Amino acid sequence: MSTITPAQVQHIANLASIPVSDEEKKDLAQAFEETLAVVQNLQSVDTSHVEPTHQVTGLENILREDVVDTDHMLTQEQALANAKQTHEGFVVVPRIIDQD
Repeated sequence: MSTITPAQVQHIANLASIPVSDEEKKDLAQAFEETLAVVQNLQSVDTSHVEPTHQVTGLENILREDVVDTDHMLTQEQALANAKQTHEGFVVVPRIIDQD
């Protein structure tokens, strides 16, 4: 089994845009190792005689017909009426994700 390094944790954190401290990197590397050990243990279980289970409750989705209900629609002007800031028919919101 491979060893997860703090550098790999940092790489994953960068991909997810999640800041992590050096202490968190060590803790997460250990947690990833434990998770991979559990997965490896599960892969060693013989399931060749077990029938796959796709649905256990017997329930089925009840879908409605996809029809536009114009009685409950807003015009674009109505939808944008209370927006603090708009631009060319869209609501403008402040950026919430920082890229360092």
